[in-house]
Amino acid sequence: MNLHGKTVIVTGGGAGIGREVVRQLLDHGATVHALDLNTDALATDPATADGRLFPHQVNIADRDAVAALAVGDSPDIGPVDALVNVAGIVQDFVDINDLDRSTMERVINVNFWGTVNTVTTFLPGMLTRPEAAVVNVSSMGALVPVPGQSAYGASKAAVKLFTEGLRAELRKTKVSVSVVFPGGVDTDITTNSGVEVAGADDPEARAKASKFLTAPQDAAAKIVRAIETGKPRVIIGKDARVMDLLSRIMPVAAASAMAALMAKLTG
Repeated sequence: MNLHGKTVIVTGGGAGIGREVVRQLLDHGATVHALDLNTDALATDPATADGRLFPHQVNIADRDAVAALAVGDSPDIGPVDALVNVAGIVQDFVDINDLDRSTMERVINVNFWGTVNTVTTFLPGMLTRPEAAVVNVSSMGALVPVPGQSAYGASKAAVKLFTEGLRAELRKTKVSVSVVFPGGVDTDITTNSGVEVAGADDPEARAKASKFLTAPQDAAAKIVRAIETGKPRVIIGKDARVMDLLSRIMPVAAASAMAALMAKLTG
């Protein structure tokens, strides 16, 4: 797909990977509708003034709010050529036994049902386009269980299977479907999720950690490329590539290795 002149919806477009996806889509000449709970960072973007960037403050877990976007709420989104579901939140780093039900539901509602809401809202129109693309961001945590993030991993595993099923159903249409598995990316997802992490305020600790993380610009470039090419499966980061391989050839050992790693990181 040539993105110039196309209309693209990006969830989580106000920060992190989503914000970088928005920037790169604009660089490719697309018109972008960015959905996020916080759109402050988008309001001052020059592309907003010239009519190519439209921020929408919306909770994607609210099905009615998402559906309203497709029927002409301000401004009218019109025909959609691509949908990129980046929005996601993590849970507190605690075991399921210690995680309250409301937090589990919030994580699943945003990560899974938010993806379902946007897909079911915009897919009917996309099926009428000459070509279209759906790109859903899952996680390395959907490939290998991460202790302390079990609800998050379950929500992203649901995104994985939902997307793969969608791709199978749309295989004879002009709509390409891609699922993305990022590993660690240098964003503020924990802060934006309302999760506190030990050492997060320590500049030295953050600098050390960032050496092992993928830059959000690099992650965004792979996502934008998936829209253009329709590549069905995208792995981002060395950590995700390693865990993807281990999960397929040694799934039990991979889970044990991840558990041991998390035990070291959390003390």
